[in-house]
Amino acid sequence: MEESTKKVKKKMKVSIQVKRVFLLLFSLGVMGLSVSAFILYGPWSWVRERLITTAMTTMSHQYLAQIFFDEDTINEVLANNHVIEIDEDTNPDLIKIDDDNNDKKYSSKYEKDILEKEDGNDLYKVIRINELSYKGYLVAIYKPENVKIGTTTRLGTTGQSVRVIARNTNARIAMNASGFFDPDWNSNGAIPHGTVIKDGKVVWDYEDARVGGGFVGFNEDNVLVLARTDKYSAINKYHLRDAIEFGPFLIVNGKASFVKGDGGWGIAPRTAIGQRADGIVLFLVIDGRGHGGSVGCGMVELTEIMQRYGAVNAANMDGGSSSGLVINDEIINHPTAGGDNGLRNIPTAWIVTD
Repeated sequence: MEESTKKVKKKMKVSIQVKRVFLLLFSLGVMGLSVSAFILYGPWSWVRERLITTAMTTMSHQYLAQIFFDEDTINEVLANNHVIEIDEDTNPDLIKIDDDNNDKKYSSKYEKDILEKEDGNDLYKVIRINELSYKGYLVAIYKPENVKIGTTTRLGTTGQSVRVIARNTNARIAMNASGFFDPDWNSNGAIPHGTVIKDGKVVWDYEDARVGGGFVGFNEDNVLVLARTDKYSAINKYHLRDAIEFGPFLIVNGKASFVKGDGGWGIAPRTAIGQRADGIVLFLVIDGRGHGGSVGCGMVELTEIMQRYGAVNAANMDGGSSSGLVINDEIINHPTAGGDNGLRNIPTAWIVTD
């Protein structure tokens, strides 16, 4: 009898403990949901806007916004966060290519970073971007005539990583370029959006990505031209030798686009290309999603970096899991895809040859 009573008491004690644990977990869950709800739906619109713009731009993670917010809220946030581009095409006369680039009178730290070359390297210089919330790499390329477009060898069929494109073109440097047709957000990166021009000829033509911008490419005088035009004028009027279509344009003729809110692109890995008044070309890749200790950046930060280093013209390239930078066959950034050491298959890349 006594033994039976002990067993009953023991079971009751265990039951009470289980209930206490359940109540504790339930309370923590309620508190967590309350805090989350307050953050997402409370007075801090910044959190809500960043979540929506980041999710809706990634394409493959739009559900993260759609779970928490209705269509009207999403559309309202996107309407209040967008890029208003400068309504001009590039004026090539603003670029005076300086073959020496040996100015020792630096007007700022950033000018010194660009113009002070490394011993024995007249082709390029890598500059670390190290801010509190984002980190990345800026490459100054001293010879704009060496910057060209490279493509996958199986254009329209299968994309290749930026490292494979570099190998196939004997490029010293390669960085991802245009966006591509990605209907299921898991394509093989074979079909670039827009027109692709190589060596003055159209090698691909498809519907554009509808992300603003237009043609981004180098003309016969090695000037980076940003222009909203058709493929015929791109070649016959602007004399583009190597170009793709993408955007938005960040800086045109020294004038920065107006970014409302965060620009509608959220925070993510980023890629951009630009050119200074002295002709030096800038490749910029920013890490994101926690890789390399960086959460990523938006259009505002991307534009500011380009301005800081003297870009007269600059444009956003495809970002997210496409962002990749390879130098001398080494992956420099921290790409977020799962392919060639994190590199995603893509159709086009900006390449630098000797």
